[in-house]
Amino acid sequence: MTRHPHRKLMPDVRLWTGIAAVAVALLTVTEFSVQVFVVGARPSLDDELALVDFMTRTSNGTLLTILIDTMLMAALIVFLAGFRQLITHAEVALQWVADLAYGAGLVFVAVTLVGDAMEAGTALDVTGMAGDYSVLRALTVGHTVLFGSIGCVLTALVAAASAYVTLGSEALPRWTGWLAYAVAALNLLAVPTMFGGTDPASFFAAGGAGTALFATFPWLVWVTAIGVVTIRDRRRPYDVPADGAVAAT
Repeated sequence: MTRHPHRKLMPDVRLWTGIAAVAVALLTVTEFSVQVFVVGARPSLDDELALVDFMTRTSNGTLLTILIDTMLMAALIVFLAGFRQLITHAEVALQWVADLAYGAGLVFVAVTLVGDAMEAGTALDVTGMAGDYSVLRALTVGHTVLFGSIGCVLTALVAAASAYVTLGSEALPRWTGWLAYAVAALNLLAVPTMFGGTDPASFFAAGGAGTALFATFPWLVWVTAIGVVTIRDRRRPYDVPADGAVAAT
């Protein structure tokens, strides 16, 4: 019997998926830190003078946050592509579900970048000129919904599809699949926050602390878990035999 040489996914998909996941985690923590310690809490949208003053003082911090988020989205695209390849390489029959997760993830990235552009508009509106309260308020309300409930629905779809293909393909440990289902459920729980108003002090406000706790944090935990698993466990069956692995001669 002659064994055909084993072939390996090139480039190393597991490695790059893990690196991208870790990058997403680190950039998310960095962005959160800048938002909390540099930008700070936004005043009420009803307070015209306070809102304009806040946007003026924090414009550079806001632009820095958006720059970090843009790099985060780039890393997320790499992660989503790598995750899809891991699944389809292990179980071709699940490709359409993996494509669903990938497609929903790309839509999430697009929606987030639109929200980033709107938030950047609030910073640029007060750069070198007097801020327009009506413009600042409208842009803030708009990107709050994009980052909040709309993003939660898309994240839930990505997580649910990822959970299904993980459990169906066993390309990754099964516990990561169940974790993804939990992430999907928590993101759906956060969707109704769009009816919670815009008061920054309210836990259930649109895009507020409730969204961060129920949606953003669980999503970060799952992505980080996938990153750790794919980097650490690179000896699972991803080095697969070529067609007809063992041929008789």
